[in-house]
Amino acid sequence: MDTAETSKAEVASLIRDVEKSWDAEVRELARTLPKEEGWISGTSLYLYQGFWCTPLEIKTLISFQTHFQALDSDVLVATFPKCGTTWLKALTFSTLYRHQFAMDENPLLSFTPHQLVRFLELDVYMNNPCPDLNNICVYKPRLVGTHIPYASLPASIKDSNCKIVYICRNPMDMFISLWLFTCKLQDKIQAPPSLDEAFDKFCRGIHHVGPFFDHVLGYWKTSQENPNKILFLKYEDLKEDISCQLKHLAMFLGVPFTEDEEKRGVVEEIAKICSFEKLKEVEVNKQGSSIMGIPNESFFRKAKVGDWSNHLTPVMVERMDKLIQQKLENSGLTFKFSYKT
Repeated sequence: MDTAETSKAEVASLIRDVEKSWDAEVRELARTLPKEEGWISGTSLYLYQGFWCTPLEIKTLISFQTHFQALDSDVLVATFPKCGTTWLKALTFSTLYRHQFAMDENPLLSFTPHQLVRFLELDVYMNNPCPDLNNICVYKPRLVGTHIPYASLPASIKDSNCKIVYICRNPMDMFISLWLFTCKLQDKIQAPPSLDEAFDKFCRGIHHVGPFFDHVLGYWKTSQENPNKILFLKYEDLKEDISCQLKHLAMFLGVPFTEDEEKRGVVEEIAKICSFEKLKEVEVNKQGSSIMGIPNESFFRKAKVGDWSNHLTPVMVERMDKLIQQKLENSGLTFKFSYKT
């Protein structure tokens, strides 16, 4: 078995074995929670605080909520999985810190976006229940990431003046990306989840940090109420006009591009170095792993809008259309399912 296959098997084994290592307090809590079979064979998902999470996250989430103290200067990249997380981390990192290094010395050329903008519940608090974030975050202001729904974020994040950058993606493309990503994490012995099975679970909201629509609407509604707190971005908009979206991001972060920077093409440089094509070819993103043993290459697939049409059946599309209409009714939130290049 090669290194990539070994990593995939280790991920599945790690998730399956976590429940055995729970302390009595967490084990007792888990007994009270609704439980469903996860997308990865032999794993479980637990409904905790209104969303489905893996055994890995229950204990780390408790530590995160208990000990994290936000600073007013903090920036949080919040995302639903497979909605452009890796891309948004790269864009936010390069925009926020662009004055702290030369563009041709951007750390993205040597480290993955997930190493530079670390996940709180899937990385930082998984390794240490009381980490020193001032030492973990090399660059200042502190920039970190999470998949946690807005309602479950620590009170200090909600009550402080720290900023949250959120990205969503149309649910059809997101679902296909999540399904294919999950299939990659299965080892050779296990059969990947069928498309039909995964789709049914998705529509019922049973998937990591799901339900999807609850997650998206939590951040969407808060961004409408407090646009200075949350910048709500859409994956499809970034694909259509990255320069405009980058300027919007920089303004929100309090580091707007100057007229001189725009003339010198700094916006275009950031867009280029953070592009899917560029990041995919960076050596560190083609080998090794940085998050829970997941191969770095697994985070780079197609980065296309509309790929769902190559996988979903007409019946699935009809069911998804009805679900979208039902969940988003009167919210003001809409999705794009294709775009013109």
